[in-house]
Amino acid sequence: QVQLAESGGGLVQPGGSLRLSCAASTSIFSIYAMGWYRQAPGKQRVLVAAITSGGSTNYADSVKGRFTISRDNAKNTVYLQMNSLKVEDTAVYYCNAAGSIATMTRPFGSWGQGTQVTVSS
Repeated sequence: QVQLAESGGGLVQPGGSLRLSCAASTSIFSIYAMGWYRQAPGKQRVLVAAITSGGSTNYADSVKGRFTISRDNAKNTVYLQMNSLKVEDTAVYYCNAAGSIATMTRPFGSWGQGTQVTVSS
């Protein structure tokens, strides 16, 4: 089972930036698609960004143009650069792995603790 550990969250003002990191336990990280998800209070967890093993990316409309997902296969790590943050981006952010972007809604890794992102003035 792939274990995941998210970090980098915090409190930021609207318009600010944060960079999240997710370290994966697997040595075959490079073959998986990876995704960032978020869960706001009282809402379901949703996929916001995904990246294939080859580096192709996909974003939810709500974050397109503001968030950038990237990966470093040598470090078994995926990142989420978040710019122009809005109050509505406030959520717990998680990462997970899947065989492809098409199956990111059914990830197979163990959910980590997530990292809290709070956007507030």
